[in-house]
Amino acid sequence: MTEKEPPKSKLRRVRILVWIIVLLAIAGIAALLLIQRVTVHPPQATTGAAPSSFGGPFSLIDGNGKPFSSEKLLGKPYAIYFGFTRCGDVCPTTLSRMVKLRNEVGGLSKFNIVFVTIDPSHDGPKQVGQYATLFNSPIIGLTGSQAQIDQVKKQYGIYAEPSPHPMAGKEMMHSAIVELFDPDGNFVAAISPDEPDSDALAKLKKLVA
Repeated sequence: MTEKEPPKSKLRRVRILVWIIVLLAIAGIAALLLIQRVTVHPPQATTGAAPSSFGGPFSLIDGNGKPFSSEKLLGKPYAIYFGFTRCGDVCPTTLSRMVKLRNEVGGLSKFNIVFVTIDPSHDGPKQVGQYATLFNSPIIGLTGSQAQIDQVKKQYGIYAEPSPHPMAGKEMMHSAIVELFDPDGNFVAAISPDEPDSDALAKLKKLVA
């Protein structure tokens, strides 16, 4: 017959096991906190000088079906946004916001708002022309061939792809920033959709100063 383990010995083993579990838990929490501290945060929309290759001349088609050269934008600051007319949320929200902010810095004379479709197979001149009139303030709507749009997207650093799981109003995935250019066509700043209006307004005031 085997001898029973003394109660004190059992208790000591239980205590050791508990301490091991506690130490492992502490180590796990410490590791998690360390990972959170070193996680790389996504960069903020740049507001400094852009590379000379950023932006640049382009030729597209306006809402009347006529050729539109980026040279027509020179001489006045402009804000350019890439989206699509079927967009159900961020596109109309962003353009409405830009109209509101433009009014706050002095109205139509201060800068142009340009909308470039990323979905030219659906958004022809008629579609972008009609869409641009929905915001109760002049907006320049532009489209073009797929090759033309791809080239302009590349020039302006815009990401845009068909959604792998398209739903109504969400047929495309794309960058949602508004890019600001001075009267000479030089990049000045970018406005992100989650940026406070006060910050966006400060950038626009600097743009039109």
